[in-house]
Amino acid sequence: MGYSARYHAASLAAVFLALAIGILIGSQWGSDVLNKTRKDLESSLTSDLNDARANIDDLNRQLDQSNQFGGTVFPLLTEGRLGNRKVGLVGFGDLPSSVTDAVEKALEPTGAELVAVGAVRQPPSTEDLATALQGTRFRKVANNEEKLSAYGRTIGRQLVTGGRILNMTRSELMSQSSGQFAGLNGLIFYRAEPGDVEPSVQETADQLDLSIIQGADSTRARLVGIETVATDPSTISFLRDRNLTTVDNLDQPAGKVSLVYALNGADGAFGVKGEATRLLPELLKPVGGSGSGQQGSGGGQAGDEQGRAEP
Repeated sequence: MGYSARYHAASLAAVFLALAIGILIGSQWGSDVLNKTRKDLESSLTSDLNDARANIDDLNRQLDQSNQFGGTVFPLLTEGRLGNRKVGLVGFGDLPSSVTDAVEKALEPTGAELVAVGAVRQPPSTEDLATALQGTRFRKVANNEEKLSAYGRTIGRQLVTGGRILNMTRSELMSQSSGQFAGLNGLIFYRAEPGDVEPSVQETADQLDLSIIQGADSTRARLVGIETVATDPSTISFLRDRNLTTVDNLDQPAGKVSLVYALNGADGAFGVKGEATRLLPELLKPVGGSGSGQQGSGGGQAGDEQGRAEP
């Protein structure tokens, strides 16, 4: 028995010793494999990163060259093209300063002037509008869809021509505004992404926005819908679906050229996004007239519609 116990103990010790040696050897070998794998992976990732950086540098050089070219050609294509025309800018919802700046830069060499800027509240407070409209035929805008639409069409016309109803409700309608909406030859629309509101509230906002566009379209002013490449998600389809000429890349030289030509009579969906049909209007074909009396985007005339602007 003693011999068997000692033999058994020695056997166990040998097994554990062999196991320990195996673990030691295996860990060392495994460590070498892991180190090699890690180094190979680091080398591959470093190479990929360097390639990506080189591609980025190359794309940035191409972009700089494109912007330099666009900046040089833009004034030549647009200088004096819009004559002394007056242009307004209206945002449905928030109107970023970058959009206003881009419009001003686009108009700079054309002879036109951005004389009025406003941002329509989204959603609007129909109760506040109703309070301001007491004593007019629009006093029931808060609970009558037809009255709200009629009010919107009147506002659309008066954004171009000026008028009492716009002046009465400007602070209730707009979250920000400057300049004088009157005697405009062109009106530019921008739409911010709708907020997270109840569907019924959004429907009211959409109804008012649509009515404003319809009213403006009944005048002689040229209407253009805009956004920038950075506008994400895109909202240009709302404006395009209202038969407006649109430009979706206002922050690029090509977009500024398109805006100028659109204000001068070119029709289409210009830009670089999915719904655009071409990058630029026809540049060699004269469009529009030289005076302020131009057709609206839908061919409407100011005429009697403007005369019905007052309650």
